[in-house]
Amino acid sequence: MIKLKHTAGGPAATNLVLETFRLNGRLLEAGDNLVCDIGLTSARWRVLGAVAASPVPLPVSHIARNMGLTRQAVQRLANDLEQEGLIRFAPDPHHERAKLVFMIDSGNEAFKMAMARQVPSANRLAKGIDAIELARAVRVLIVVRQRLEAT
Repeated sequence: MIKLKHTAGGPAATNLVLETFRLNGRLLEAGDNLVCDIGLTSARWRVLGAVAASPVPLPVSHIARNMGLTRQAVQRLANDLEQEGLIRFAPDPHHERAKLVFMIDSGNEAFKMAMARQVPSANRLAKGIDAIELARAVRVLIVVRQRLEAT
C-alpha cells in the first residue's frame, strides 16, 4: 500500500475546500432569505446578475461558462425566469438552435431590488474584517478556482 503525504500546504488547502463547501451552503441560504419575497432564489438571482453584467445578450451556454455552472442547470433556471416574466429568449443569429437571453423590464426591476438589499448585507458581513484581509482572501480563492479550471 502506498502511503501518500500532504505537502506543507495540502492540509490547509483541504480545510479551505471544506470551509468553502460550508460557506457556499450558508451563502445560498442567506441569499434565498434576502430575495425570497421578490420571487427570486439565490440561483435565479445569480443568473439575472450574469445577464445584467453582460454588455451583450448571451446564449445560456456562455452564461453557464461565465458562472462556472453546467449549461443544463442554467437552462433550467433561465426557463424558470422566462416563465416568471423576468427574461426573454430570442434566436441567436450565430447558432441555429441556441437562444440569446435578454433581460426585460420586470427582470431588471427584480435584479435592482435584490442588489439594493445586497449592499447592506455585504456591509454587515464585512463589519470588523479588514478590507485588505478580504482582498487577500479573494485573491486566494481566485488562484484556487483558476487552478481547478486549468485541470
